[in-house]
Amino acid sequence: MKTILITNDDGIFSPGLKAAIEAVKDLGKVIVVAPYQQQSGISRAISLTSPVFVNRINLYDVEFYACSGTPVDCIIIGICGILKKIPDIVISGINLGENLSYEITTSGTVAAAIEAANLGARAIAISQEAEERKKFEDIVEENFEISKIVLRKIVEEIFKKDIKFEVLNINIPKNPKELRFKITKLARKYYNTSVEERFDPRGRRYFWINGESIISKEKDTDVYVLKVERLISITPIKLDMTDYNYDKRLEELRI
Repeated sequence: MKTILITNDDGIFSPGLKAAIEAVKDLGKVIVVAPYQQQSGISRAISLTSPVFVNRINLYDVEFYACSGTPVDCIIIGICGILKKIPDIVISGINLGENLSYEITTSGTVAAAIEAANLGARAIAISQEAEERKKFEDIVEENFEISKIVLRKIVEEIFKKDIKFEVLNINIPKNPKELRFKITKLARKYYNTSVEERFDPRGRRYFWINGESIISKEKDTDVYVLKVERLISITPIKLDMTDYNYDKRLEELRI
């Protein structure tokens, strides 16, 4: 029987997590290790200076553990502490809100998949497009039926054909033009980062980090395929971040 480890960064009561479990629960033994609460934007944070508490809970009729730590903590504990072996696949999601462009490095959803790959597992980070106001809510009603169909089919195909990869970053339009995917590359940017300066009632200055989305005009990028063509984007990701086309003048450095 295949072993499927599932996590997310939206917390244990996210409807996207429930949808992911429902999509694949009869394809193998499902173990869920997910953070108690919202962890979006936390990237690859690991709890190195504090304990991580894990409680077995009765949820969704699967082996389910609620974790006090980050999504990456969940993966490490799930693989190294609970399973004590590499699962056949790791699924991170279904995230409420798309994860696109080079900015996926900030995503807790994608970071969990990257950590799983770092430990030797095949991993899927899967996200569904959502309205901006919904992306950081703890409890949201959203229809994940299309994403469930896509996730199940992809996992079935991976198991059937034993497809090799490190991470697949999958983004699904809320209302796709058709149920079809393209293999894409990461766009350079998705947000124009900005900060808004404010003052609290005591006159202390603080900032809200914000940003408006940018629609890439470059075809075959994840942003263009999702936002313009309204198709499913699948971006294969490797852990090797080495720049093999580096400026050769670096070799002339004198230290």
